[in-house]
Amino acid sequence: MSVPDDQPHTRTRYPAGEQPPEPAPRRPLRTLVAVLAVVAVLVGAVAVLNRTSGNATTTGSGDSGSGSGSGTSSDNGGGTGNSTTATGTKPVTTTRNGIAVGFPHTSEGAQSAAVNYAVALGSAEMYAAAGRKAIVSTIADPGAANALLARFDPSYAALGAKLGLQDGKGPSGLTFVSRTIPVGAKPDDYNGQNATVDVWSTGLTGLAGANSTAPVTEYWQTSTIRLRWSDSDWKVLDVSTKDGPTPVTGSQVVSSAQDIAGAATQFGGFSYAR
Repeated sequence: MSVPDDQPHTRTRYPAGEQPPEPAPRRPLRTLVAVLAVVAVLVGAVAVLNRTSGNATTTGSGDSGSGSGSGTSSDNGGGTGNSTTATGTKPVTTTRNGIAVGFPHTSEGAQSAAVNYAVALGSAEMYAAAGRKAIVSTIADPGAANALLARFDPSYAALGAKLGLQDGKGPSGLTFVSRTIPVGAKPDDYNGQNATVDVWSTGLTGLAGANSTAPVTEYWQTSTIRLRWSDSDWKVLDVSTKDGPTPVTGSQVVSSAQDIAGAATQFGGFSYAR
């Protein structure tokens, strides 16, 4: 291609066989813009992480492995200002009659105790006389145990008779299911010696099996559990229960009686901590 006459005509000769050097690559403007954009994103991410870390330090719990708990739920026994987020405090490792015991002397420990005791009170073992007595003797304050048994004996016996149970056992060919699954706990009162905790839970109860006239159904309830610090643990003074809050039932297909019976016998329960 010819060069216009008004442009300088300068040439450089190289030795035979030697190629001229490659021209230096140019850095387009869009590369610089991309680099600046990446830097801006990184700076923004660091700022968000720093702010999140600061909030967690302010409202979170203390050493999750201490067992004593801390943070807002331990410092404030009332319902106001308590976070609904799980604190991460480890559950207790001591059990008696299959029930978690030995809870921390804190509001958080009282909540964990109330939740575990609600599970025990909603279990199938409560429908058998021996199981009911063992549970009450484990979770109740010594001064309240007899009064609680006097209330529980006729009420659970009546429910068992309605389902056709024989001392907590279902009729031949049917599996009796009774489980309480906590959704959350709310401290209503705490003064170090006494505590009142609301436990919101869902549950299952009924007879699983072919031709069951009382199939396993779901329910929702809130149990108010009054506790006292007694013998280095939280113990139950009184329990009252009301229905709900109840969410809208989902659209899942109902499982067969055989599937429900299998799940009830194959899936184990948990211990719970606030």
